[in-house]
Amino acid sequence: MNSPTDMFSDQYSERLFSVIQMLQRSALMNMGAIPDYEGMIHFNLGEAKAAIDAVEAIQEKTSGNLSEMEDTILKGTLSELRMIFVKAPEQQKLIEAEMARQEELKKTYTDPSSAPVEVIHTDSEEE
Repeated sequence: MNSPTDMFSDQYSERLFSVIQMLQRSALMNMGAIPDYEGMIHFNLGEAKAAIDAVEAIQEKTSGNLSEMEDTILKGTLSELRMIFVKAPEQQKLIEAEMARQEELKKTYTDPSSAPVEVIHTDSEEE
């Protein structure tokens, strides 16, 4: 099986795609698509857009100078990032709602007296 470095024709292509991969990871982390190095989820769509715009600038400036495979990888990366970016605000709302739900659940264990209560049996049922 080929290693990732075998995919590229020379060291400059490897370095270029290393930079693209760093920008991709930055964009994904800032769109909440992957956790950061500490396992935290972040949303900073301005930073994500800046990283995507940088990948787009690389695509524009390297147009005509990449192999067919390199061009395909770059276009695919940019397309994927754009699709995730469009969905990021909705994803952010879902994650924030889940975090709020988990925080409420945590209160049940840390302060049971304030937790919601379900009444299973009342005295009126015995009559």
